[in-house]
Amino acid sequence: MPRPRRQKTPGNRPREARTNVHSSDIRKVARCTEDTLYSFLENPEGVVPLLLILDGVQDPHNLGACIRSAEGAGVQAVVVPRHKSAPVTETVVRVSCGGAEHVPVVSVGNMARFLKKIREEYGVRVIGTADQSDCELYECEMTGPLAIALGAEGEGMRRLTRENCDELISIPMAGHVECLNVSNAAAVCLFEAVRQRMMQEFA
Repeated sequence: MPRPRRQKTPGNRPREARTNVHSSDIRKVARCTEDTLYSFLENPEGVVPLLLILDGVQDPHNLGACIRSAEGAGVQAVVVPRHKSAPVTETVVRVSCGGAEHVPVVSVGNMARFLKKIREEYGVRVIGTADQSDCELYECEMTGPLAIALGAEGEGMRRLTRENCDELISIPMAGHVECLNVSNAAAVCLFEAVRQRMMQEFA
C-alpha cells in the first residue's frame, strides 16, 4: 500500500540544501599573533588552554570544518605553519559557519620551534595523531593545558612536528576504511578532550 505523501516544508524538500546563514566576510575573522598567543599561555586567567595544531592542511574546506569544530570545543586558537597551509579565505570563513569569527588562526614561522616553546615554557602537552602511535585516543589523558596536532591527509604530520609531540595517538577504527578525514579526526579528538575535562570538572 502506498504511503501518504508528506507535505513539503522548507526542511524536507528533496535536493534542497539548508541555507548557510553565516557570513563569509573575511573582515570579520578573529585575529591573533604568535606573540599574543604566548601572552595568553603565560597568563590564561583561569582558562585551561586547548589549542588545535594543523600541520600542512591545505584544503580550505577542511580548514573551515576544523575551525568550526574547534570553536564548538572551546579552542582558543588554531595554529598553522606560515607555509604549506591554506590561507583564511572567504571559503574557509563560510565553511566554518561562524567559527572563524571567534577562533583565530595563528600562523607560525617554525612549527617545531613553536611546539617546543609551548611545551617547555608554558607546560602545554602536545598530542599528535599518527598511524604509528603510543596508544589509542580513548586511552590518552587529555586534561590540563593541551595542544592536539593533526597533519595533512595522506602525508600526516611532518617529521619535526611529530618529534615535538609528547605523545602520539591513533583513532580506533571499527570499519573497513583506514582513517578519517582530517576535519572529522579533529572533531573526534577535540570532543574527547572536552568530555574528559567535563568529567574532571564535575567529579
